[in-house]
Amino acid sequence: MAITASMVKELRDTTGAGMMDAKKALTENDGDMEAAVDWLRTKGLAKAAKKSGRTAAEGLVAVKVEGGHGVAVEVNSETDFVGKNADFQKMVSGIADVAVNVSDIDALNAADMGGKPVSTVITDAIATIGENMSVRRMQSLDGDIVVSYVHNAAAPGMGKIGVLVAMTGGDEALGKQIAMHIAAINPAALSEADLDPAVVEKEKQVQMDIARESGKPDAVIEKMIVGRMQKYMSEVTLLNQAFVVNPDLTVGAAAKEAGATITGFVRLEVGEGIEVVKEDFAAEVAKAAKG
Repeated sequence: MAITASMVKELRDTTGAGMMDAKKALTENDGDMEAAVDWLRTKGLAKAAKKSGRTAAEGLVAVKVEGGHGVAVEVNSETDFVGKNADFQKMVSGIADVAVNVSDIDALNAADMGGKPVSTVITDAIATIGENMSVRRMQSLDGDIVVSYVHNAAAPGMGKIGVLVAMTGGDEALGKQIAMHIAAINPAALSEADLDPAVVEKEKQVQMDIARESGKPDAVIEKMIVGRMQKYMSEVTLLNQAFVVNPDLTVGAAAKEAGATITGFVRLEVGEGIEVVKEDFAAEVAKAAKG
């Protein structure tokens, strides 16, 4: 029986198994969906389905640089304990190695890692370790010089926050200082030109509304807005932030003094933006006991 893409998708949705595992299960069972589910269960590959609905907001960010090309990859788990697991760390390191040679997260999940797609490696790890996991994000950066830094390192090249900095000129020591600044201060963008215009306009409108509450004339308000937007840019854009190493200089000015130009950066923090729902298991048990 011909195995179609829709059949593979249905089995994946049902079991949480990887694409190649789902296809093999259907092939081995001549397209019989129920038999394929049982086949995956006997192989331990359908266990991932029971975990897939659980929030994975812990884990590690791994960074890797080869020449003028760097990648940062976030791999999530449910608990911080798994992030300290040597097998999990080895897997994350291997995924970062693969990420150096692909362009985006979809290509990464499909890329070969030890004879299996990365997505299948993750599924196998879920079945073995017993927690939901995912390759959540990947970002790459190119430049004349690319420097990496990890904060709260759990192992070489991986930690809770991973940073990449691209520069022309300067040296690795400067790049490391700037990367540490980025890890600590978390700028929204490199410069004003890199900010979303809609975000800038929204902030400007908020500041105008606040200024109008003062009852001052429009001409005065316009001057107030210029100053307030400059302050805003000094808070959210890397080049205009006060450098943590020398607060008397902005990051951009410090780089210029060192003969460098910062051309880009990447910052990934584990679990950033994930909403974690706290479950009250005691309350659930009590509710169940009452019928």
